[in-house]
Amino acid sequence: MTDHALRIGIVGAGGIVRSRHLPNFAAIDGVSVDAVANSTRASGERAAAELGIPRVRDTWRDLVLDPELDAVLVGTWPDQHAPVTIAALEAGKHVLLQARIARDATEARAIAAAAAARPDLATMVAPAPFTLWADQCIRRLLADGEIGALRLVRVFSGGGDGPLRPGPAWRRDRRRSGSNVLTLGIMYEQLARWVGHALSVQASEAIVDPVTDGGPADVPDLLSVIAELPGHARLTMDLSPHARFGGSNTVHLFGAEGTLVVDLDRQQLLLRREGQDEQVVTPRPDEHGEWRVEAEFVGAVRGTEQVRLTDVPTAVRYMEFTDAVRRSAAEGRRIGL
Repeated sequence: MTDHALRIGIVGAGGIVRSRHLPNFAAIDGVSVDAVANSTRASGERAAAELGIPRVRDTWRDLVLDPELDAVLVGTWPDQHAPVTIAALEAGKHVLLQARIARDATEARAIAAAAAARPDLATMVAPAPFTLWADQCIRRLLADGEIGALRLVRVFSGGGDGPLRPGPAWRRDRRRSGSNVLTLGIMYEQLARWVGHALSVQASEAIVDPVTDGGPADVPDLLSVIAELPGHARLTMDLSPHARFGGSNTVHLFGAEGTLVVDLDRQQLLLRREGQDEQVVTPRPDEHGEWRVEAEFVGAVRGTEQVRLTDVPTAVRYMEFTDAVRRSAAEGRRIGL
């Protein structure tokens, strides 16, 4: 596809669609959001009026079959990701998906198969965004041996007032959210960019508070994970909104010769080595990443760049990790990946 007008339809006009996707698409020449389908016709009409979208379709099925659209942005809850994405690809539409890619790895693989069947179409999953500012710098520090051989990665995610605070009630509804628990998928996707993918996992979980604002919850609100990483390093993850007063959302990368601390709330990197003062590390200008999801998607559609963050195979791998964590917690044993 060349740089002629790209016409996008939206399925699910939620908060991220409104705050990120729509303004960023509007800033790209030759791109327009032409239609929307929400959970009901009435909510679609309200969204269209509020957001200046010219057309409303009754259902997502009507939208993905709309011959006047080139691409579909899937902004629904995860339970709709697979059916909407697969139908859109089969209808010849490019697809941008909000993360998570699906409820579980089975649905993610079905999306991957549909995308593979249409290599002429761009299929992209919005990335976990909270470490874009540091990803390249962290990879360089590890590759340069600034902390020596990696021994242990420790993750703490307690929500609090930072970017990883607890989400809406649907995230604790298994039917809607699937195997992802709290920030598990987000944190793992970011970690995998730095240290590679886990080889095995062992997990335990609990439902401490069985009720949310939306009613009974069947997704845990306390999760602990131990995973084996490439190179004999280990990963531990402790995730719970009940620890929100315990400190920042942080990742500690412990090496044989030092420690790198990634403070996600403050967007700060700290390097600690024996006999030296703690050092604040500032990413180089060419290392400082930013959210450019919409520009990358449009570039992929127009053939001027490839999907990097995040491609479908990578998204499938983090769903395989979340599935393994859930299975380990349910069966009380180590699960290989």
